[in-house]
Amino acid sequence: MNRVAGALRRTFGVIRNHVGTDHLGNKYYFVPEQKTWTGRLVRAKRMVEAANPTEYEYIEGSIPMEWDAWIRGRRKEPPSIEELVKNESYREQIKLKAKEVEEKDLSLQTKEYEEGLVAAPLKTVTKGHAAATSFGKQEMSEEPTSTANTFQPGSWLPDSKK
Repeated sequence: MNRVAGALRRTFGVIRNHVGTDHLGNKYYFVPEQKTWTGRLVRAKRMVEAANPTEYEYIEGSIPMEWDAWIRGRRKEPPSIEELVKNESYREQIKLKAKEVEEKDLSLQTKEYEEGLVAAPLKTVTKGHAAATSFGKQEMSEEPTSTANTFQPGSWLPDSKK
């Protein structure tokens, strides 16, 4: 089908120029402004032919940022291979530095907690949900703890093990 479509495009005057291919196998084309055999003017456009043409196989990041910028017209020239390699290594360096900073921050935070410079975060154990009617109230016990003067209905449950 691709060959037939290509032959029809060439026959009827809509020509696309292959600009480049990325490391994922996506092919990028530029269609210059031109007139078709019917006299219709076709605007210049940029397009990508995905390596995985089916929509459900698309994964975020399937198009490198540099090529995405070219397709959307945010840059005039398509990216070179050297630029793509340089930017990818730069991204990896940034990820490594971010991981190092995070580890250093975590160790510094632990040290401050141990030395008492910063109060450790409280670990609260709250049972139930704030919207529940029993939230914040003492749990009912099976042992009677009240006397006749302070007895509250429902504050004591009989032993259910009988």
